Order: sequence, then C-alpha cells, then structure tokens
Amino acid sequence: MPHAPSAPSCPAGTPRALHADAPLPAHRPLPVYRVDGAQASTGVDEVIEEVPVALVFNGISHAVLLATPTNLEDLALGFSLSEGILAERSELYDVESLAGPLGIELRLEVASSRFAALKERRRNLAGRTGCGLCGVESLDALARPLPPVPPHAALGAATVATALAELPGWQGLRQLTGAVHAAAWVDADGHIRALREDVGRHNALDKLLGHLARTGADTRSGFVLVSSRASYEMVQKVAIRGIGCLVAVSAPTALAVKLATEAGLTLAGFARGERLVVYSHPAGLGIPA
Repeated sequence: MPHAPSAPSCPAGTPRALHADAPLPAHRPLPVYRVDGAQASTGVDEVIEEVPVALVFNGISHAVLLATPTNLEDLALGFSLSEGILAERSELYDVESLAGPLGIELRLEVASSRFAALKERRRNLAGRTGCGLCGVESLDALARPLPPVPPHAALGAATVATALAELPGWQGLRQLTGAVHAAAWVDADGHIRALREDVGRHNALDKLLGHLARTGADTRSGFVLVSSRASYEMVQKVAIRGIGCLVAVSAPTALAVKLATEAGLTLAGFARGERLVVYSHPAGLGIPA
C-alpha cells in the first residue's frame, strides 16, 4: 500500500514535537460465525476499534470523540484547527496521549491566548461517528463566520478519476475491516499524497487536515477526496483551512452546498470512475459555469 510522504524536519523555533504513548491497535481479531445459505462455519474476522478519545486543552476537557486509535496527534491538531480553537500550527505546543480503561486522553498544551478564547465560547461536545454537531448549544453557535476560500488554480475533472483509481490501494484498514472512512489529499495531477482512515468521517478528515498542517503541505492546489457523503461540517472544516475543492464519493447535503457556494469552495459528489456531480463553483474543476 502506498504511504504518505514523511514529515519534514521542524525548523528552529517551532513548538515541541507531538508525542504519544505506544499506539493502541486499530483493529482486533474476533471469533465469528459465517453463514452461507444453510451452511454455517466458525472463523475469525478483523474488527475495527472504536475508542472514546477525550481532547483536553490546558487541563480542561473540551470534547469526546469516538475514533480509531491511529494518527491521534494528527486528529488533535486537525480538530483544533478545523474547529477554530487554533488558528495556526504554531499555537499547539505539545500533545500527550494517555490510555486508560475508559479510553484515551489527548492532553494538548496550547497558547494562552487561544485557551482564553476557547473558554469564552466553550461548549460541551459529544462527537459521534454520524453527527458532527452534537452538543452545539444554540443555532447561533452553528453559524461560524468563514472567510472566503482563497483563489485556487483550476483542476481538471480527470484528476478525480485518477484519484479514485488510486484510492483502494491506500485504504488498508478498509481492506481489513470494511468499517472505516477515508480522507485523502490529492495533488493537482490527481495523485493521492496522504490519506487518513477512521470509523468517523469527520475524524478521518480532521486527521488529514492535521497531517497537512503538521507537515507544512502546500494546499493551494489539489483537493480533498472523502469516501463518505459531504456534510455541512466537512465543508466547513475544509473551507476554514483554505482548501478550494472537496470531492465526495457519496452525496452532499443541501446545507453543505449552501455553505460551499457562500465560501467559494468547489463541491462535488457521487464521484464514481469518470463521473461526478458538481454542486458549487464548477470552474474549480475546469467546467465553464
């Protein structure tokens, strides 16, 4: 399976490197019964892990996600950036991962100014695999203002087909368990350069965004490809990081299309082979409006 490029070394003056305990397994073998018509047999199946992951900022617990326990440093950074808790990678000083009987704590040390801002708008989130807005306390809290997505060079629609052909080779956990989503960063030629997997589609995207921020990837060209539907929050997460195009294998929601249109983001869905449906800003995929 292809691997994402290794992270560049950190220049002098950057925050301490992220670190974590020995990682927990992403999947485990479990005994099963396989049924084929009237025939039944015993066997073993690889089942994906789903673990509560608490994000603790400067000693204060802020959110609990249900996630696959891989690439947790990327998850911590990506969530912090895509939720607007941090504005820059440099505002995260350290991450420590502590595993306990109930789950995993990610203890983040962040800049005091960002922590003060977090306390001002603190909300009690309960992240789930199928809902990205659980725990939002009011409708006003939902409407986070988004800056317009910066101008991006147009991509060719054929780049999506190239990335879709490469996608299965990058989805190692899906091949083993069949139970995870993927989010991939695709370059301007349609080649996948990084991919993250998780039981939660929002988590997979946050892991990818964290990886891109941590490695200093140039996101001015290229696009994000997700193996799921495209929700409002996924569009929001991509737009807030200044990425100009999001392509989903499944459908978007109407609210996601509305936000993409307002933010200047190209949003496409139902990407299958050489086919796709473009819902906003088609020029981003080289299609005349």
